[in-house]
Parts: sequence; C-alpha cells; structure tokens
Amino acid sequence: MIKARVVAWAAQLDDAHRDGLATGLERAGAVVEVGSLHRGATYDVLTLEVQAGVLDASLRTGLAAWSAASGIGAALVPEPVYASGRKLLIMDVDSTLIKQEVIELLAAHAGREAEVRAVTEAAMRGELDFSQSLHQRVRALEGLPMSVIDEVVSRIELSDGAEQLVSAYRDAGHVVGVVSGGFSQVLAPVAERLRLSFARANDLGLHDGMLTGRVSGAVVDRAEKERVLRAEAERAGVPLASTIAVGDGANDLDMLAAAGLGVAFNAKPAVRASADVALDLPDLDVVRHLSGL
Repeated sequence: MIKARVVAWAAQLDDAHRDGLATGLERAGAVVEVGSLHRGATYDVLTLEVQAGVLDASLRTGLAAWSAASGIGAALVPEPVYASGRKLLIMDVDSTLIKQEVIELLAAHAGREAEVRAVTEAAMRGELDFSQSLHQRVRALEGLPMSVIDEVVSRIELSDGAEQLVSAYRDAGHVVGVVSGGFSQVLAPVAERLRLSFARANDLGLHDGMLTGRVSGAVVDRAEKERVLRAEAERAGVPLASTIAVGDGANDLDMLAAAGLGVAFNAKPAVRASADVALDLPDLDVVRHLSGL
C-alpha cells in the first residue's frame, strides 16, 4: 500500500466535511487512517492520512469530484513532500510571494502601466514568449531614474500568509528561496527581509543613474526557473521529490512540473490545470500544511 496525505482547505471547515471527504476517498479505494482539523485565523485545513494500492486516476478523480461538489480546495500530497527530512520550497515572486507585478509598478512612473500590464497578462497566460515580452516591457522603462526602484520597493506588499509560510519552513530547518522573472534590484530587500536561502531574478540595465530599458544578462524564463530549482535542490542535498514549487504564470510551468509538488497559487487557467495543486484561497500560509508544518 502506498501512503499519501489528503489536504483540504477553506475559509471554514467542520466534522461533516471531514466525514464527507473520508467517505469519498473510501469509495475511490483508499483506506483512511486518521484525520485532523486545523483552525487558523483566516482559514481551516483538514488533513487525512490515507493508504491506497496505487495513487491512480480513480483516487485523484474522486478527490476532484468531492472538491468540485463541495467548493473546497483539496490536494493529494505524496509522502516525500510531508515525510520527515529536509525540504526545499521555491516560489515565484510577482503575484505569488508579493501581491503586485513589479514591472507594472515601474512602468507607472513612465505613464505606461496599462500598456505593460496588457503584455504581462498575455505572457502569464502563455500567449507570448516570456523573454520577448520581458524585453518589450523593459523598453518602456528607458530613461527612468534609479530612484524609482526605491519607490517601488517601498510599495511592495507581501501576499497574505507569506511571512508565516517562510518562517514555518525556515524555522523547521528547510530551504526557502525564490526565482523571479522580475528584477534583482527590487527583490534583494525582500529576500533580505525574509532571510531567504536564495533569490534569483533579472538584472535591470543601469547607466549614469538611469534605467537603460534593457536587461543585463540572460533572462530568467521558465527553463531557467526549472534549472534553479534543480540546482538549489542539489546544492541543499534535497531530493527533487521533496521539493515544493509555487507560482501563478505560464513561465512557472516547468518549475511546477519538475518539483515533487507543484502549487498553482491564484493562477492562470492553464497553470491551474497543469499543477498538482490549485490553491485559490488567497493565503500562502496554506502551503505549509502540505508539508505538515
């Protein structure tokens, strides 16, 4: 029998939800061993330990059917993600770790926020090549003074639950880092504030105190995000099966697919459909329960 964990989340859960979920899983062929209910400040999380002959389509389909019928988010979590041992959590930044898209905040200083937002949204839906779209958007920043970077940093808002999530993983001895299609000059203060293990992003071109409208070096695209995940996991000695990746856009797809558990956080439809977990509750702290923290 293969062990796994089923995690469900909603603004409010009760014993009836636990019993209904357990019944649905048993009908799908799983043996439900034990369940627990965690009540948080803004959400509840239900956790069930299960065993099944195989983690096959019937079990996943049964869980998806219960989730759709109840309107409650749920995920099947493989044992390496929640078992004892060191883990690695890697996250996207814009619209994941933070609430905003940094390039749009920068573009607002050039009076081109709406134009840049339209390109960003198309790229996140996978309709445009990310690297090409990034170069196009960054050109809108040409001539802005470097001081806009500090102004944007001061406006950044962490997503709800972000600090609690990072602290929970870090305090448990796990590795936490980010990889972003955004910009290192803006990300660095956030990474320092959260004491992240690593932070990778693009470098904005600067010259004589002004933004050049170019990116320095290779672009952090979807392939690079996956490469960073694999490299940091190897560096930390964490098996890939014990990694958790969180993102919202098309450029996160390779990273989410490569991780032991890929979490789509308030994501675009294509990303939600491809990820292991679709987390639509706007609180990142839910992610820690996927690892049993």
